[in-house]
Amino acid sequence: MSESDRLDIAAIMRQLPHRYPFLLVDRVLECVAGEHCLALKNVTVNEPFFQGHFPHRPVMPGVLIIEALAQAAGILAFKTAKVVPDVNTRFYFVAIDNARFRKPVEPGDQLMLRVELKRSFKGIWKFECLAQVEGKEVASAEIMVAPETKAPPEPKAPPRSGATG
Repeated sequence: MSESDRLDIAAIMRQLPHRYPFLLVDRVLECVAGEHCLALKNVTVNEPFFQGHFPHRPVMPGVLIIEALAQAAGILAFKTAKVVPDVNTRFYFVAIDNARFRKPVEPGDQLMLRVELKRSFKGIWKFECLAQVEGKEVASAEIMVAPETKAPPEPKAPPRSGATG
């Protein structure tokens, strides 16, 4: 594994448009274009969602576990496509199938995010995703993303000069 397969938080922020409190990937341990990505999310008690989910026993919402997996899939998609994300290029979460939640994720857990590219067909990228804590499955899903590439805005034509009328 090369150093370029690993991403710290600064490199992740260059790969994803998300920012606090919605950036849910803290580190990428390994990312092999066209194959797989292994990332982690350190779950801390000061996460903003724990105030309401649930105050008496904080549990990370399942939809946020899925979002963390989708963000890891996005990193793999950008690396595989050899695209540097910018304001005109994004991968959007377009579908989820077979989501399963096995065990609660609580403050202090380290959520390991494993995504494997299964296929890319007609612009849809399909990933097999697994979230684990201490080697035990906590959630899994098939996630699909699709790129959106906006053309840069056309330059405005200079104002016409000359007499009118």
